Amino acid sequence: MQRPGTTLLVIDDDDKVRHSIAIHLEQCGFEVLQASSARGGLALVAGQRPELVLCDLQIEDASLSGIDLLSQIAEQAPTVPVIVISADGVMGDVVEALRQGASNYLIRPQDDLEVLEHAVRRSLERARLHNENQRIRERLEQANLELENHLRELRDDQAAGRQVQLNMLPPSPWLSGPFHFEHRILPSLYLSGDFVDYFRISDTQLGFYLADVSGHGSSSAFVTVLLKFMTTRLLYEQRKLQGEGPIAFQPSDVLGHINRSLISCNLGKHVTMLGGIIDEVSNTLTYSIGGHLPLPVLVADGKAEYLQGKGLPVGLFEDAEYENHDLPLPQAFSLILCSDGVLDCLAGTTLREKEEHLPLLVEQAQGSLPGFMRLLGLEEAKVMPDDISVMLLSRKPE
Repeated sequence: MQRPGTTLLVIDDDDKVRHSIAIHLEQCGFEVLQASSARGGLALVAGQRPELVLCDLQIEDASLSGIDLLSQIAEQAPTVPVIVISADGVMGDVVEALRQGASNYLIRPQDDLEVLEHAVRRSLERARLHNENQRIRERLEQANLELENHLRELRDDQAAGRQVQLNMLPPSPWLSGPFHFEHRILPSLYLSGDFVDYFRISDTQLGFYLADVSGHGSSSAFVTVLLKFMTTRLLYEQRKLQGEGPIAFQPSDVLGHINRSLISCNLGKHVTMLGGIIDEVSNTLTYSIGGHLPLPVLVADGKAEYLQGKGLPVGLFEDAEYENHDLPLPQAFSLILCSDGVLDCLAGTTLREKEEHLPLLVEQAQGSLPGFMRLLGLEEAKVMPDDISVMLLSRKPE
């Protein structure tokens, strides 16, 4: 069915032929413009913008040939299909017209007007599909351009976020007296939901923690920024209250503070973590566990074993309480803390088998973090399904 208002232009210097074509096409529902000269046809193309042109290829015009007319129509209205009408026996002109962009051709005399109508409708439909495809292509190009801009902004945001995370992390390795700290973090995405920190609390106290935020990516990485802020702020407030000397708060106090803060923020995120304080006067490690697996592995006298303890994840339960565990420290030891992403690197099909395998690897590493990462198959950066973080705390024999 023909769309209302479709305008055609017939350019032919033969009045009888031109009128015959125009009348038939008008009866088919088209609006038809007529021109008896090449110049007149070009003027109608420029002024009326027809949707299709039928052009006599042998039009008699001293200033413009049929091929030249076709070329100028293509310049003025490149999306308008042109059907050329040529006398029998001049196929060379027809071939040239097709090269110039004609959509179809008909051979004169044009006695079967139904063939003409079919050619017109087919050319219009092809032009419509071409124009629609062009519009779709332009929309896709615009959408791709916008997507590229958004991706560029996202990459810039991620790069900035990654730099913020790197700036928050402690140096690795870090020495404080006889104690040696070192860490590795391998994010599954550009940003990590795992975080580690260690720092001096007072002249006789060292603090540390390893945290694994639920989920992945930027939302989890944002929580690691909060963790850094909350622990730093808590230490600052305690220092203001107590002045100089050792700080009295315990790791369980830190986990309880973070638990309340995360719940009040209503971020929909929770954290599994372990925090500890080393008292160098009493040579004691006090630690508290917030739903963290695997448990830390202590190596002393060549033997590796898990630290004991349990606790609820941090940021899920308002009434959660956290316990402190005290451990006298051997003169020489290594303590390795891992996020649960490490379990994906261990042999075994069950959690129990993997947990049995972990202390064996820690023993083989002999207190070396690079050696432990090598045994895990993580000496080189790999794409892993989960964030992986490992922290080593050790003291060598004097």
